[in-house]
Amino acid sequence: MSKMGIIIKDVYKKNVKSTAFVIMILAPFFVMGIFYLSQHFFGDANDISTIGIVTDQPAVAEQLAKTKNKDYTFKTVDGDKKAQQQLEDKKIDAYLDLKIGEDQLSGKLYSKASLGTSTETQLQQILSSMQASIRASQLNLTTAQVQKVMEPAKFDSTKVSFENGEMKSDDGDSGIQFILSFLTTIIMFMFITSYSSIIAQEIASEKGTRIMEVLLSSMKAKSHYYGKLLGVLLVALTQLLIYVVAIVVAFRQFKDLPILQGFINNVSIKSLLGTNVALIIGFMLIGIFLYAVLSALCGSLVSKPEDTAKAVQPVMYLSMIGYMLGLILGASDPTNMIIKITSYIPFLSSYSMPIRLATGTAEMSSAFVSLGILIVFTIFLTAFSAQLYKSNVLVYSEGGAWTALKQSISIMQNNRKAK
Repeated sequence: MSKMGIIIKDVYKKNVKSTAFVIMILAPFFVMGIFYLSQHFFGDANDISTIGIVTDQPAVAEQLAKTKNKDYTFKTVDGDKKAQQQLEDKKIDAYLDLKIGEDQLSGKLYSKASLGTSTETQLQQILSSMQASIRASQLNLTTAQVQKVMEPAKFDSTKVSFENGEMKSDDGDSGIQFILSFLTTIIMFMFITSYSSIIAQEIASEKGTRIMEVLLSSMKAKSHYYGKLLGVLLVALTQLLIYVVAIVVAFRQFKDLPILQGFINNVSIKSLLGTNVALIIGFMLIGIFLYAVLSALCGSLVSKPEDTAKAVQPVMYLSMIGYMLGLILGASDPTNMIIKITSYIPFLSSYSMPIRLATGTAEMSSAFVSLGILIVFTIFLTAFSAQLYKSNVLVYSEGGAWTALKQSISIMQNNRKAK
C-alpha cells in the first residue's frame, strides 16, 4: 500500500501542478466571464440597423415603417432593383419583399448574411399581426374581437404524487431534479472528455522504456496500475471540489439577487437532499469512474505513449453516444424505448437513468437495479483491466490495440492455466 501511495502522490502532484490542470480549472470561469460581459455591455447591441420594405401597397409599407423596434428600423424602398442596389451598397442590411393578396400576406427576406433566428422570428410575428389585421378588416371585426380570437388557449402541466391516497403536486422537486440531471450529464461528459487521454497517457507513460522493468521489480503491476488510476481520479475530484467551493462562494456573494431569491423560495430541503438527487449524483460519480477504468484499459494496450490518442477514441465515441441520448432524446422523449433500454446498460445508464428519474418515468426500484448493474460491471471491469495490465505491461505489439487486447487475454489465460 505504501508503494501504491507513492505512485498516487506522484501522479497527483504532477498533474495538479501542470499548466493543463490550471487551464481546465479556469476555462469555465473564463467562458462565464465572457458571457456575462457580453450580455452586460453588449446585450442590446445589434449590427442590423435598417431593413428595406418593397411592396406595391404604400399604406402597408408606411404602417410597417412606423413599427417601433429597438434593434432596427424599416425603410420604404421603391422597387426590387433599387432595394438590391442599396443592399449591395450597404445602405440597408436586408430588404423584405411583401406580397399582399386578398386574404394572404407573404414576405420574403433578402440579405447578404443571415440575420439570425431572433430577427427572423420577430419579422414573422410582425407579418402575422398585420395579416390578422387585414383579415379582421375584411370580416368587419373590432380590435377587441380580434384579440379575443387570437388569445391562445391556457395550458399547464403538473407532476403529482400520491401519499396515503391523497394526490399532491410534486413540481418543485421534479424541477430541481431535472436541472440537476442536466448538470450532471454535462459535467460527466466534460470530465470524461478532459481526463480520458490523461488517464490513458499516465498508464502508458512508462511503456516502451526500461524504467517499467525497474518499477515492476520492486512493486506489483496491479499496485502500479491502481496507483496511476487513483492518482488521476483524485485530480478530477480536486477539480470537482474546486467548482463546488466556487459555487458556494458565488451563492453566498449573490444570494440577495432577485433571481436567486426566487430560486431559493421554490426549493425545498427534500428536493436538495432527496433519494432521487443522491441517485443522480451517484450515477454521475460511478459513471466517471467507469469511463476512467475503460480509458486506463485502452491506455494499457498501446506500445507507445504517443498512440494513446487513438486508443481512447472508442471511449470518447461511447461517451458521446450516451451524452446525446441523455441530453437530447432523454429530455424530449423520456418514455422512448431506447432510453428505457439504455438506462440499464453500463456506460449509457449513467446518462439515461438520471433523466428518467428526473422526469418521473422510472421507479425508484428500477433506478436501484440500474445502479446495482452499473456498480457490479464497474467492479468487474476494474478487476479485469488490472489483470490485463499485469499480463500486457511488458508486452509490445505493433498490430494495434485490438491485436494487443487479444494477445493480452491469451497471456492472461496461459498464466491462469500455469497456476
